Amino acid sequence: MHLKTLLEILLVSTRLGFTSFGGPVAHLGYFHNEYVNRRNWLDDKAYADLVALSQFIPGPASSQVGIGIGLIRGGLLGAFISFLGFTLPSVLALMAFATILQTFDISQAGWIHGLKLVAVAVVAHAILGMGQKLAPDRTRATIAITTLMVLLVWQTVYSQVLLIILAGIAGLLIFRKKKDENPPDMGIKLSYRFASLCLVAFFSLLVLLPALRNVFTSDLFALFDSFYRAGALVFGGGHVVLPMLEREVVPTGIVGAEDFLAGYGAAQAVPGPLFTFASYLGTIANGWVGGLVATIAIFLPAFLLILGTLPFWNVIRKNPTIQGALLGVNAAVVGILAAAFYNPIFTSAITSSVDFALAVGMFGLLVFWKVPAWMVVIVGALGGTLIFTFL
Repeated sequence: MHLKTLLEILLVSTRLGFTSFGGPVAHLGYFHNEYVNRRNWLDDKAYADLVALSQFIPGPASSQVGIGIGLIRGGLLGAFISFLGFTLPSVLALMAFATILQTFDISQAGWIHGLKLVAVAVVAHAILGMGQKLAPDRTRATIAITTLMVLLVWQTVYSQVLLIILAGIAGLLIFRKKKDENPPDMGIKLSYRFASLCLVAFFSLLVLLPALRNVFTSDLFALFDSFYRAGALVFGGGHVVLPMLEREVVPTGIVGAEDFLAGYGAAQAVPGPLFTFASYLGTIANGWVGGLVATIAIFLPAFLLILGTLPFWNVIRKNPTIQGALLGVNAAVVGILAAAFYNPIFTSAITSSVDFALAVGMFGLLVFWKVPAWMVVIVGALGGTLIFTFL
């Protein structure tokens, strides 16, 4: 029976890995339809609480929800299988794209420019959708706008983390709302001791890796350190990891600015988690081995955090103060995403009025015509080719 359960987790998660286009918010919709509505692996309230936890801790939200569902359904092995099925298709696709990009030197091709414009439309769409859900009132909109303004004038490695903490404190003070009297049991079988060990490992690696980077001078160790830190310190999912990854790899010369944006555009063409953008960057930097190292490094914090926090979450989520902090943090995520949209996405991709016109058109396809993201990617690639050919 256990083997049958694991095979079911693998088949379902792999199908989602091949078909879940549209970014983290869309992924959560796919998950709800498959795991709650169709299969009844958990109920709506348990799913909502799992999503809330994934938003509160750093890392790729949709991947952490998938890991959590796998854990609830099939234990530790189920968590790993669920992650593997959902993630592997986009990992392989982006590593292959990076290899083609390097082998054939297509970085200046028109369709690559079109993929950069796709990134503009997709992130703008994400800001609109997340803003409506996470900052729907004046107070939370103010938190989002303040976060955006601060990030535009103060961009450091630590600014995002500090703003997340301050937004959480604001939520604690402002949103002291009603307590849920009957939160459901999420069926977590992990012990508190194992969970504590995962949290210790998470923080130990975060502290030790930068120090050991000066001892172990290999490129792969430096790559592991950079991507682990990105995965450990980014709140809000794949779009928000962009500025941190950009600061880690572009100024240091590990990846060029053109290759960086081309890869981000390509990441919109594949299903699955946007954190697999790291697979592309690692492959550009150090080949397929670098791609695997970057992938493991950026997702390892997500594993350690979700396994380390879920056993305690049944207690924590009953506290109305913590629920208020979640509201403040989620509003700040909108501001972080808006800052990432301006720099480096918009400033690097839009170089003419024609570029802007194509980006606006693709935004309209996403928002008003509800065209799937993969079709918009095709439109962007074709539009970029036409721009380079005739203009």
